[in-house]
Amino acid sequence: MRVHHRIDGAGVPLVLVNSLGAALELWEPQVAPLAARYRLIRYDQRGHGGTPAPQGPYTIEVLAGDAIELLDRLGLERVSVCGLSLGGAVATWIAANAPDRVERLVIASAGTRFGTPEMWRERAAAVRAGGTDAVVDAVLGRWFTPAFAAAKPDVVAAFRAAFCAVQREGYAGCCEALAEWDATSHLGRIRAPTLVISAAEDTVSPPENGRAMADGIAGARVVVLEDCAHLASAGQPAAFTQAVLEHLTGDAR
Repeated sequence: MRVHHRIDGAGVPLVLVNSLGAALELWEPQVAPLAARYRLIRYDQRGHGGTPAPQGPYTIEVLAGDAIELLDRLGLERVSVCGLSLGGAVATWIAANAPDRVERLVIASAGTRFGTPEMWRERAAAVRAGGTDAVVDAVLGRWFTPAFAAAKPDVVAAFRAAFCAVQREGYAGCCEALAEWDATSHLGRIRAPTLVISAAEDTVSPPENGRAMADGIAGARVVVLEDCAHLASAGQPAAFTQAVLEHLTGDAR
């Protein structure tokens, strides 16, 4: 599975793993400050951006395998990983099941589970029938606070366009992967220093879900971003980036 990817900067490698419904442009606010110190590897999940959407079934293990395959092709044995939402699940799987590959870990906007299996299967069916247009309004309403959407309609419009461009099978397959995902049994195997970032107004994975993740990972810390909904890296980009940098450099207080 040759995923579409982009590399920025030089130095210690840092992999950024996208959320469901977003392409690698999700991380644009983080690129300049992070690429000044790290070699950033961004990539598109199956059916998102420039990556094709093979027939499923997809699982979090399969999606994590795409990331590991990319690292192998790039000759990267050990990296830090930051994943958001679906990307947080992928990052968790890699850190738990390929611990020698992960130096430091950031899990953002995630919990041990996301919603219910029935919810994800219903959304997968809706997208297979009507495309991502069928669910975009509801999803964007959870990604951003009303204040953010009113203040930055251009940012919301760009995410809407990227979301509506996601291939049906890619989105639906990732929904089905989330339907089956439960991080609980994986957390105790994570050895990498871990930061969990939650957003105070996230209704998809609220702060208590992030704290439950951290409770299962030895030594994990939690940062909660105020005035922010699910898409934390976009909703509070400066605070998100600062938290990631402090964790990666070991400067967190």
